[in-house]
Amino acid sequence: MSKEAIVLVLVNLFRRYGYEGASLAQISKVTGLGKASLYHYFPGGKEEMVRAALDYIDNWVETNILKILRSNASPLERLQAMCQQVEVFYDRGQTPCLWAILTLEESSDRFHTRIKQALTVWIEVLADVLKEAGIEAELATIRAQEAILRIQGALILTRGLNDTTPFERTMKSLAEELLS
Repeated sequence: MSKEAIVLVLVNLFRRYGYEGASLAQISKVTGLGKASLYHYFPGGKEEMVRAALDYIDNWVETNILKILRSNASPLERLQAMCQQVEVFYDRGQTPCLWAILTLEESSDRFHTRIKQALTVWIEVLADVLKEAGIEAELATIRAQEAILRIQGALILTRGLNDTTPFERTMKSLAEELLS
């Protein structure tokens, strides 16, 4: 198994169990690697594994969300494409957000700066699209923050209700509502 494949397995594991809930025994079982092999790939142990998972998320967001938001398409087209990508990434709301899981744990201080930076960039780039659409700067930032809140809230509600409808509804209406 390549390191990239291992990281993808880790992303899904940490999305489900978080940093604190994922034991090395579980990690070994889902990756099929012994502890020695895991430490070969990740000498920093479980913390380095989470950092690799966060790298994967950051790269995915850059490629599939931020790049779209920075494109030359119309603001509405960019926002709609972002919503479609978010829907795919979270499997219509069925897959939890790694950032959310990690920030809710007691060990959240380990990853706080990294997660804050990722969210800040997404909010800033999203606000830039809204400003380009004619929305005043302060309101654009507020709406960008609200968009992230709606996405995260829809993820929680979807998982809590075991029903993807709230997430799908949010992703369907978010782009137009941001511009209204």
